[in-house]
Amino acid sequence: MKKVLTSILVLTLIALLVVGCGSAQNSTPNEQPKNQDDPAEKKPITLKVGASPVPHAEILNAVKPMLEDEGINLDIIEFADYNQPNLRLADKDLDANYFQHIPYLESFSKDHKLDLTYTAKVHIEPMGVYSNKIKDLKDLKEGAEIAIPNDPTNAGRALIILEQAGLLKIKDGVGINATIYDITEKKVKITELEAATLPRVLQDVDAAVINSNYALQANLVPTEDSLALESAADNPYVNILAIRKGDENRPELKKLADALNSPEVKKFIEEEYKGAVIPAF
Repeated sequence: MKKVLTSILVLTLIALLVVGCGSAQNSTPNEQPKNQDDPAEKKPITLKVGASPVPHAEILNAVKPMLEDEGINLDIIEFADYNQPNLRLADKDLDANYFQHIPYLESFSKDHKLDLTYTAKVHIEPMGVYSNKIKDLKDLKEGAEIAIPNDPTNAGRALIILEQAGLLKIKDGVGINATIYDITEKKVKITELEAATLPRVLQDVDAAVINSNYALQANLVPTEDSLALESAADNPYVNILAIRKGDENRPELKKLADALNSPEVKKFIEEEYKGAVIPAF
């Protein structure tokens, strides 16, 4: 009996020693647990940004590699109109948009009761007057038809350019909020059309006042082809990165804003657009 008990004790001790050795071999005292917060282990963050094709999407594509280094994947979604980008942003289908100037954002947000704001001020696109029929605005005859954008902020902007060219007069004090009903004198006929269609109607009207992004898409060079070009000095129509209110402190959106205001982007805008698009920072 004693021999049996002794054998059991010996086997038990051997088993314990084996388990202990195995645990010692498998343990590495100096090995640290993997840090779950290690940036190298994080998946890239995707930002969906709505933009007009030119120049906004082109500028976003220029910053895309910069953001990839920060762990941010930029998903650029192009829009051909001025309505959907803000509506999609408000509906959280987008994280931001980049296609509009400050007065348009403020006007659209008020009219549609949207809680939108902006971060980076990026560039200015001087609006211009174009024609396929005349070489100088002085050649416009009485009753000539001029097409302008039909959205409130860009319509007012166009009317100011035409007033400065001596083609009409608007009421004192209305400024950028001017509408066709504020015209007090004119020698031309004003037709309001959707901004995106204006380059296509140049054959049908005597002249058109066109936003530079649409002019560039139509292969027009604002600094060369326009008959009158808006001044960039003290220009309130700065194109911005728009976001939802409450998202101002999102780190990835801050990084996007910083990238859009970087020296690299300033150089890209100046070299790519040669005065048709002007950095605002």
